[in-house]
Amino acid sequence: MSTHVLRCDGAPVPIALASLPLTQTAAIPDTSALDELLPVMAADSLPRLIVLGEDAGLAAVLTHLLRTERLHVEIGYVPVDRTYGSRAYETGTGSAAAKRAIDGKATETPLIRDDTGKVLIGRATIVGEQGAKLEGEAYVDDTRLFTGKVAALHISPMPELPGLQATVQRGLRKKRWVEGRAVQLGTSGGIVTRDGITTDRVVKRSTFYRNHEPWLLVR
Repeated sequence: MSTHVLRCDGAPVPIALASLPLTQTAAIPDTSALDELLPVMAADSLPRLIVLGEDAGLAAVLTHLLRTERLHVEIGYVPVDRTYGSRAYETGTGSAAAKRAIDGKATETPLIRDDTGKVLIGRATIVGEQGAKLEGEAYVDDTRLFTGKVAALHISPMPELPGLQATVQRGLRKKRWVEGRAVQLGTSGGIVTRDGITTDRVVKRSTFYRNHEPWLLVR
């Protein structure tokens, strides 16, 4: 097995990873750096890439693996601090996550993507234009999540099937999460924030769903 560390945005390197080959990249990894690294790792029958960074960085890596048909690469995740992704996938953080990324076993894990082809790792939130309420209708599989206006729609991946869960925010009311394979939204206008990155484009429709092929998460 060949194991390589992808260090995003100068994240602190745990001692357990210090002796491994390492590539520096931006908080959102450059695809050029991945294109140089992945063919080298492909020489090994069991390549493992440990992503040291945040949810958005890991999402960018998996999006690239998805688009280049390289989801056979085992992925370890070492976030510096707790994130939506670290909680969803129970990876831990820092040194504990690093040891797990080295010694753990890769398991097939549902890969959640949206209709633009981008992978979701921790949390997607959709609100109305300019922070207004989100107006429209959303379904999780065949279950209607809401119709009308809500403060926000939240979507998160799950480490097991059916793959994702979604909820709506209505004031201080306790959230009810609905699990399924896909969530579909139709709206008069929505703004999507995916793993902390907000898009500029106003959407009328948005879909997040389980990809037909899983990713290999080391835990």
